[in-house]
Amino acid sequence: MEALLAAKQAGKIRYIGFTGHKDPHIHLYMLDVAAKHGFHFDTAQMPLNLMDAHFRSFARQVVPRLVRQGIGVLGMKSLCGGDGILLKTGAVTAAECIHYALNLPTSTVICGIDKQEVLDQAFNLAKSFKLLSEAQVATLLKKTQKLAPDGDYELFKTTAHFDSTAKHPEWLGEDPPQAKKLTPAATG
Repeated sequence: MEALLAAKQAGKIRYIGFTGHKDPHIHLYMLDVAAKHGFHFDTAQMPLNLMDAHFRSFARQVVPRLVRQGIGVLGMKSLCGGDGILLKTGAVTAAECIHYALNLPTSTVICGIDKQEVLDQAFNLAKSFKLLSEAQVATLLKKTQKLAPDGDYELFKTTAHFDSTAKHPEWLGEDPPQAKKLTPAATG
């Protein structure tokens, strides 16, 4: 963090944020720790999609706090991941998914673009977007409610399949000294 703050003060970076997709409580903990140390994040990135509203919801648990604190909301995984797993259910369309994500108080919605047609679709959806009414949002959420309660379509929340840190625990570094005191081996 010291290096990031120094880079920001030197004008090398403008914003400092964090991202994650496993559990909204991790985001809330990040915000708590930052506040405890007098630090203010500029942005936070998280999955915001029609399934999220029903299971470990970032939209319901994290977004309101970010808005209150003036932290930019970066939405990702609007189709529930790179393979568009939500679309494969047939419950909703890409337009409904993207428009739902845009309807949330986001600073931006990040869409994966792997070919020209997808880029063109994203431009068209952004141009055609109009704020949804509460009734329209409720209709969309009802379409996904029965599919979503166990996170089966948000594998980034429920499995380690998309979790590079789980595959590389060495990235986490050494446990702090106080954690070593609490391990079963240390307590004998």
